[in-house]
This record gives sequence, structure tokens and C-alpha cells, in this order.
Amino acid sequence: MAGMPTPTRPDIARWREGNTGVEGVWCFDSGKPGRRVAVTGLLHGNEFCGARTLVTLLEAGLRPRRGSLTLALCNLAAFDRFDPEFPDASRFVDEDMNRVWTTEQLSERGSVERRRAHELLPFLNNVDWLLDLHSMHEPGAALLLAGTAPRHLALARRLGAPQHVVVDAGHADGCRLRDYAQFAAQGRQDAVALLLEAGHHFDAGSNDVALDAAARFLALAGVVDSEQIEQSWLKAQPAQQTVLSVTDAVVARTMDFEFTQAFTGLDVIGRAGTVIARDAGRAVATPYDDCVLVMPSLRQLRPGVTVVRLARRGETD
Repeated sequence: MAGMPTPTRPDIARWREGNTGVEGVWCFDSGKPGRRVAVTGLLHGNEFCGARTLVTLLEAGLRPRRGSLTLALCNLAAFDRFDPEFPDASRFVDEDMNRVWTTEQLSERGSVERRRAHELLPFLNNVDWLLDLHSMHEPGAALLLAGTAPRHLALARRLGAPQHVVVDAGHADGCRLRDYAQFAAQGRQDAVALLLEAGHHFDAGSNDVALDAAARFLALAGVVDSEQIEQSWLKAQPAQQTVLSVTDAVVARTMDFEFTQAFTGLDVIGRAGTVIARDAGRAVATPYDDCVLVMPSLRQLRPGVTVVRLARRGETD
């Protein structure tokens, strides 16, 4: 947290009730044919850029001209626990809400997060396009996380921002909302979800990145027209995107995991076999030349958690 401003929670009070009978969930139906689109934020209670983006859209009175639009503030219980002295502690209450999205996991409702997921399911089950807004433990460039099916990367490319697109299969410790049901690689071919990592949790720039992505996403989905998008919401589009295809996820085996140096994310390790970390003395080395490190972080370290992903630049077969 050194060098970062003191984190403050966004004010969501006016928008907390929702208009659906479910707290934090807003749904608007145009009454005309079109995609069913959702933008979600606060799956993690300390990731504020999504909440700020949803509040901005609600305050602007944005409404769909075709199809329907759902805006959901997700893990409110974790958000309510936020303490600026311990900003990582409000990521979740009982378990990571972005690791529970399978039929098997959701068959049990023993945690705050699974019970909340069940409240959200009626609004997510029929969505065609989903943008899930997140931020990162460590400072770094924004990343757009796409699934492994061609349709996922195609949508990321059409969105055009941010610069870096990460193609990955998910986490060993649970299924993300981005990969739930119809959005999965083997899901509906007309259903697609993207996950945005907008930057560091408490960097003001992450708010701008999230709002830009949401505005572009809604216009691309066709639920709103370009004149409904305020120009102040948009950032300059990158000249081109860089695709990073994840080949390996490094999962901590023990609490005695440490990197060999202070990696910052998107580090390129030139030679295969370079040791980048040790896990209880076991060396973790790069499997190929020019290996890119994606989101290295030990802030949520525990056995079974992904601490860094290894990627090649470009698409893989």
C-alpha cells in the first residue's frame, strides 16, 4: 500500500436498494428485441472500481434502447466490512465469491457468498453478454481476461480496450462467474463473458479504465446507442491489443511460497528454466523462453491459490 492513497469506499447508498426486490440489483428492459446484457461489480468487497462504474451509469439514467440491461452490486456483505486499515480483509466474508460458479458448488448454501450467488442467479441465468468488473492486488497495467473459446477472444478484440488481453482457462480453486454455465467454453455460442482487471484496487485510474470498458461494452452489445455514452467516460483506445495466452497457473502448495524478486506483472523472463519462485524450497521455473508473468501476487497466499500465471505472447493452438 506504500505510495497509494488512503482507500475510501464509494457511496452506493442511493442505489443499494435496487429495483428488483433484490438488494443491489437493477434491471431495465427496453421492451424491444436485443441482447440481455449485464455488468457486475463488487464480487470482491474491496474492489471499488466496479461499484463506482455502476453508480455512474445509474446516476446518468442510462437505459437500454434494445434488449435488457442488468447492473448488479454483488458482494455487499463483504463491502460493508471494509476497513481502510485492513483493505484486503474485505475481499470476501466466508469464501471467494468468484470461485463458486458451478452447479455443484452452488448446490450448497453454507457461506455468505453462496447465498448471495443464489440471489443473483435469476438475473444471470439468461444473460447473453456479461462484463465483470474487478481490480488487482498489486499495481499494474489493466488486463481483459477472456476465456479459451474463439468467441471469447473475438469479443475482446472487438472491444478494443484495454491493451492487454489474457486468454486463460480459469483457476484451480473454483469457477469464476466469467466461466459460469452459458459463458463457459462449451456453453451457448451466443453467450460471452469478459472479466476486466482494471488496475490496482485503490488507484483512481482503475475507475477510469472500468468505466471506459463498460461504456464500450454496452455500445458494442447494442443495448445502448453511441449518443447515450458520455465522451468523458471514454479513454483513448490503444493502437493495438496484445494477446497473452496462459499456459500454466502456478498454484501455491504451502504458505512458504516466495518469489525470487519483486515482479510487477507482465514481466518477460527471457530464458526457459529461470527460477522465479520457491515453494517450501521447491524451485518454480519458467517453462519456455520469453515467458510473461501475469498478475504475480502473494496477498491472498494460501495452499491451492494461484499466485501467478505464465503466458506466451500471441494466440496458441
